[in-house]
Amino acid sequence: MNIIDILAAEFSLQRWQAENIIKLIDDGNTIPFIARYRKESHGALDDQVLREFSEKLQYIRKLEERRKEVYDLIDGQQKMTSDIANMLEKAKTLSEIEDIYRPYRPKRRTRASIAREKGLEPLADIIFSQPSDSPEPIKIAEEYIDSDKGVVTAKEALGGALDIIAENISDNADIRRRLRNLYMLSGIVSVKASDEQSESVYTMYYDFCEPVGKIADHRVLAIDRGEKEGFLKVAITLDRIKSANVISSETLKANGSPCTETVRDAGNDAFDRLIHPSIEREVRANMTQRAAAAAIKLFAVNLRELLMQPPVKGKSALGLDPGYRTGCKVAAVDETGKVLETNIIYITHSDAQKNAAKTLIKRLINKYGIEIIAIGNGTASKETEIFAAEVLRELPGHNVRYMVVSEAGASVYSASKIAAEEFPQFDVSIRSAVSIARRLQDPLAELVKIDPQAIGVGQYQHDMPKKELGAALDGVVEDCVNKVGVDINTASAPLLSHVAGISAPVSKNIVAYREQNGAFTKRSQLKSVPKLGGRTFEQCVGFMRVPESDNALDNTGVHPESYGAAKELLRLCGLNISDIKSKKIDALNGKTEEIGGLKSIAEKLGVGVPTLSDIVKELLRPGRDPRDELPPPMLRIDVMDINDLSPGMEIKGTVRNVIDFGAFVDIGVHQDGLVHVSQITDKFIKHPSDVLKVGEVVTVRVLSVDAAKKRISLTMKQPREA
Repeated sequence: MNIIDILAAEFSLQRWQAENIIKLIDDGNTIPFIARYRKESHGALDDQVLREFSEKLQYIRKLEERRKEVYDLIDGQQKMTSDIANMLEKAKTLSEIEDIYRPYRPKRRTRASIAREKGLEPLADIIFSQPSDSPEPIKIAEEYIDSDKGVVTAKEALGGALDIIAENISDNADIRRRLRNLYMLSGIVSVKASDEQSESVYTMYYDFCEPVGKIADHRVLAIDRGEKEGFLKVAITLDRIKSANVISSETLKANGSPCTETVRDAGNDAFDRLIHPSIEREVRANMTQRAAAAAIKLFAVNLRELLMQPPVKGKSALGLDPGYRTGCKVAAVDETGKVLETNIIYITHSDAQKNAAKTLIKRLINKYGIEIIAIGNGTASKETEIFAAEVLRELPGHNVRYMVVSEAGASVYSASKIAAEEFPQFDVSIRSAVSIARRLQDPLAELVKIDPQAIGVGQYQHDMPKKELGAALDGVVEDCVNKVGVDINTASAPLLSHVAGISAPVSKNIVAYREQNGAFTKRSQLKSVPKLGGRTFEQCVGFMRVPESDNALDNTGVHPESYGAAKELLRLCGLNISDIKSKKIDALNGKTEEIGGLKSIAEKLGVGVPTLSDIVKELLRPGRDPRDELPPPMLRIDVMDINDLSPGMEIKGTVRNVIDFGAFVDIGVHQDGLVHVSQITDKFIKHPSDVLKVGEVVTVRVLSVDAAKKRISLTMKQPREA
């Protein structure tokens, strides 16, 4: 079975789909471009499936590369046989290939290699063959005494032979494969405390055991961290009888040989000394890899939802970055995010300073027509939220609302090179306030400036393999940016760098070209940007929007390669490009049905139905933002305290984070409440992310409150009738 067939089977695709996707990827097309503008070639698969397909393609190619390397290495030793070649051909994973190569891999000096140097391999071969008519092994060993080689006694000779047998058993690919599977099926994760008297967050794991195949991924990551921090000792145990049976079935002969028990002893030694430590490490690594993959997938899901939260468009905003000693940093920005004024207020020091702060905030609200206030959720956030609510109560007639936003990564951004280039005139702390304000106005445009690993969604982000996590999250950012599209005349260089095909240097060139030549008036001007060649233009242009263009198609997701089809469609429907910006375009759907439907029109225009369907959607809503179709974020005018909560109270809140065992919900009391997975719904769900999304507004009821420990337990289930 070749790569195309393997991928088609794994992703439940037709062979032509897999073949086309591979060709598109190999031709250098980006995933967003393939997903959006080559739907006919792959059957309209979404970007997430295509990205997973691409990752699997890379893995299989790496597997094939290693398969050939191992073949050549064994063949180079002149030890290749038809059996080994057949085993290599059938190997489906890298670990299976490495097992096959294991006996031929150059080794450091071992007990077995030393025994071979002493000429004891023939003795090992005789004993392992277990001849039925042989004398006792110790008698056979007497023939291999050679003081010149350091073998003084028969016991030493026999011990050396057993070391060789044990290593050969350990290197047996079939034995390792069967034992590895047995560990996954029957192995037990056993955890103990390094010091039972020490207090830590890992106390629940101080005496813990669970089957390898059933342990939850978040437990694996917690145990790994506890072990790394020195609080836990972890081992993988396996029933000794089961492991012995596997080795015996592959090594022992039922012919009554006096050597059989000696081979059994060598098998036990091989398991204890060589196989178990090695496979235990493999199993732990596989568990961690599996858990990390699941955590990264959850990170990606949460990040996608966070980035795709609806923007609060057309409203000037006030960003408040809370603080005690250094004060609360303030930044007023207009509806486009342009900084209008900055300051620092002190709301936790004295009444005089607090009153002065109120005066300043009221002045900014009145002067700049502030409509929304974004408050960072860090240190002193609660006090700042209370302060903001007091200010709003003292401003009757003003329709100002506030929202507490995550400031995760704000400090990373404010100290970054990007922030320094964007705001060289501002202090680091002021930059954070600007970022917080803009996060509420347009989460996507602001958060793309921050390393996605610093945004803080999911669990154990600092324990994840950086390369894999970075690749997954960068892919999410790229998908989100291209799904929304960017206004080429307002987008920052960091935002532009996530457009399909655009590198960081080219994104800076676009901004520089805009500053030198004025706003873009048509998409085709992109071709004049330095280092933006024809291939890059093809990949990126469909995701660029030019609202100022005379050609209305330049402000849609219609790719220039389809402009001819779009214009002909309009002509067939009795419309023209100028109608795109008018109410006349609303009749487009009805007119396409009148003239035969999309399938018939697609044939006339020489395009696929998926492409034509996308063209129609774009013509109906030029410049559309898919985020506008989502419920708006929940803004508040007042604040509650954790002590105001009581069991049974029903509250609306915003999902802040979705994790393996539930979701954290902001209910406006500064401390997020936990909805355990068992309290999300009465229906069975595999994971909280099946039901909840970051940024989603939900209705919850309070189950319990522990004000001292700042713990709030919530439920989304409806109360049962008495």
